[in-house]
Amino acid sequence: MNAAASVGGRDSVRLFCALTLPGDVLDRLVVWQASLPAGRHRLVRRENLHLTLAFLGSRPTGDVEPIRAELEAAAAETRPIELHERSYRETSSVGMLVFDDADDAAGELARALHSRLQGIGVYEPERRPWLPHLTVLRFRERPRLSPSLPGLGSVCPSGAAVYHSLLRPTGAEYVVLHEVDLC
Repeated sequence: MNAAASVGGRDSVRLFCALTLPGDVLDRLVVWQASLPAGRHRLVRRENLHLTLAFLGSRPTGDVEPIRAELEAAAAETRPIELHERSYRETSSVGMLVFDDADDAAGELARALHSRLQGIGVYEPERRPWLPHLTVLRFRERPRLSPSLPGLGSVCPSGAAVYHSLLRPTGAEYVVLHEVDLC
């Protein structure tokens, strides 16, 4: 996608960087989500499933290009990433799948990206270490689910992307501004 066209006419945009997943993994996740018990939660749509590397918040539109460049540079140094689902976990507002990072390649990418983004002044490190996770549902009241895992096996992210997060009455819409292949 053309980043300039996607954010044209805006002074600032809500941004984050994330790992993207191959279509077959997304398809299996959607089937698994559909098997979850009904309740007062909202499933994350297929097109919004990702593993966040760095949430940047509201940034001037002029930051998109330097962020893209730093993501590309960090991704160029990345070894192949292999993730394995470990558990389902709920916070106060989301249900997520937590992954093990087979040889810390995703962790190395996250740390390198964090350092690069901090170096250009667009990222403030979080207090807790980065955790490879995939938000699969959102809620206001914790549903306390304990589903079986989807059985994804080895997951190799297909890419890393800079996303524009648009807040809508129906929920967030994520627009990929730039994606770099990891495979």
